Amino acid sequence: MIAALVAVGTMLPLALLRANRIVPGEALPIWQALPAFQAGILIVALLICVIASIWLRVPGLRLGGAIGGVAILLVLMGQAGGYLTPAGNDLARVSPAAGFWLLLFALSLTVTDALAKMKLRPIWRILGVLLAGVGLLLLLGSGQWDDLSVLREYQVRSAAFWREAERHLLLAFGSLSAAVLIGVPLGVACFRVPRLKSAVLNLLNIVQTVPSIAVFGLLIAPLAWIAATIPGAARIGVSGIGAAPAMVALFAYSLLPVVSNTVIGLENVPGRIRDAAFGMGMTRRQAFMAVEVPLAFPVILTGIRIVLVQNIGLATIAGLIGGGGFGVFVFQGMGQTATDLILLGALPTVILATASAVLLDAVVEISESSATRTMRA
Repeated sequence: MIAALVAVGTMLPLALLRANRIVPGEALPIWQALPAFQAGILIVALLICVIASIWLRVPGLRLGGAIGGVAILLVLMGQAGGYLTPAGNDLARVSPAAGFWLLLFALSLTVTDALAKMKLRPIWRILGVLLAGVGLLLLLGSGQWDDLSVLREYQVRSAAFWREAERHLLLAFGSLSAAVLIGVPLGVACFRVPRLKSAVLNLLNIVQTVPSIAVFGLLIAPLAWIAATIPGAARIGVSGIGAAPAMVALFAYSLLPVVSNTVIGLENVPGRIRDAAFGMGMTRRQAFMAVEVPLAFPVILTGIRIVLVQNIGLATIAGLIGGGGFGVFVFQGMGQTATDLILLGALPTVILATASAVLLDAVVEISESSATRTMRA
């Protein structure tokens, strides 16, 4: 399958050359988007990756080949930008085309498959994410991609980009923090009181079924009323549009995974473990803090992982109501039919969500190992 994707990606256009940022452009295959020598290097590298994916059975070699293929593809995509942009023309734009994205997807699948078969320890997966981040920063810092349209959009909006990045992180992590502070104690209460559990989880399930855009819209009127009626509310940032409704909506969506995973984690603690703790003379509170919470923590952390990845994506919608974040660029690009402006908001969102998922998966696995040792002890 991966070999087929690479073959199709090689035949599709690698780059798109446009007279300016919004007009349709000319799709160019590899052999037209790059000088002959560089086009040959890319085709040979892709051929090696295909051969490795079909015949190599050593995951480490497949991983190395796929990472090398990704590096060559990214570097040569930047070279295509410089090669295709007419000298002295500040309006012409060069963008990655369908072939580039399909090739990047296929090579990323190869990397993922090799990593899964290698079954790396969590610490190595964390290190891998950090190294990938460093590699991406080196690529962008080297100027290789400066001639591509998405970097042109960044150069024009660099100050706004970092301002919206800060707002995006604040929305995602702020709503997560609030959900953890309220959701974990609420989950504990639901575990202790079965009647409360049914009512709370049913209510949170209803909230989860409401479309996110609808929740953002429904909060405009009540928050505007609060800002106009309650003294000091507007001064601390409460308003019908902006970050306040975005934060409240993300918090509401975050509660169900946190509460339900807290309940499930505590319910999954074996009764014999609790009995052993009481038999050792522990009080109920001591058993809860020293035994139940450590054993339930991996499941609770899994809920937190779900929320973080979810909120990084949902925070994009905050741009519709003036809440800021990367969604500002996405919706501006949609309004201007500027694809690369959309990518300026979408790409960092995808990268943040993917990195968060991998890092927290590793942390969950570490906590599961710790919980297993606690049970054996």
